[in-house]
Amino acid sequence: MTRILIVEDEPGIALALEDDLTLEGYGVEVIQDGLAAVKRAREERFDAILLDVMLPGKDGFEVCRELRRSGVRTPILMLTARAQEAEKVLGLEAGADDYVTKPFGVRELRARIAALLRRSQAGSAPAVVRIGDAEVDFARGEIRRGPETTPLTPLEFRLLQAFVRARGRILTREQLITEAWGPNTFVTDRVVDNHIGSLRKKLEPDVAEPRYLRNVRGLGYRFDV
Repeated sequence: MTRILIVEDEPGIALALEDDLTLEGYGVEVIQDGLAAVKRAREERFDAILLDVMLPGKDGFEVCRELRRSGVRTPILMLTARAQEAEKVLGLEAGADDYVTKPFGVRELRARIAALLRRSQAGSAPAVVRIGDAEVDFARGEIRRGPETTPLTPLEFRLLQAFVRARGRILTREQLITEAWGPNTFVTDRVVDNHIGSLRKKLEPDVAEPRYLRNVRGLGYRFDV
């Protein structure tokens, strides 16, 4: 059964989400504060997390950052009560995979969850790819270099899959957004560049002069191995 963790402190919204997603056939667990959410998401495997921004203990942005720093790759859908662009960008930069603005329609939420799950379960990249002195293990979601292992975030994972599939070809930022975040998703060029920068830190021998994830001025990025 596909398991979803709902992190929402408003009882009415949490109950409505729990009832609807249970009827859709998901296994659902509800947490009402940020501190408990971090602990639960670290110790238990979920297929997706619905994460409210305004939470007691830790807000949604802090929860998201902490989970990503600790290597939790579970797709995260942020629930925000405000539609300001800055808040959406902040959530995506914190490591969220998508967002939906309250009040949201049930059909839209279901569709976004389904899209998150499809992207996270896609396995069209090779299981293991050698990049210089590093080995990318897509099955485990990590990069190995000698005895050291570095986890990939879900967005890094999907970006790297897209690069491997398109090896040697230029991918525009728009194409990368579609591959990693999903179609019709608002993501700024800066967010894409920040995630590419994070990948370079994990892959490149010299981040200042990247060998593998190359910027093609005015066009996008190309993965050369």
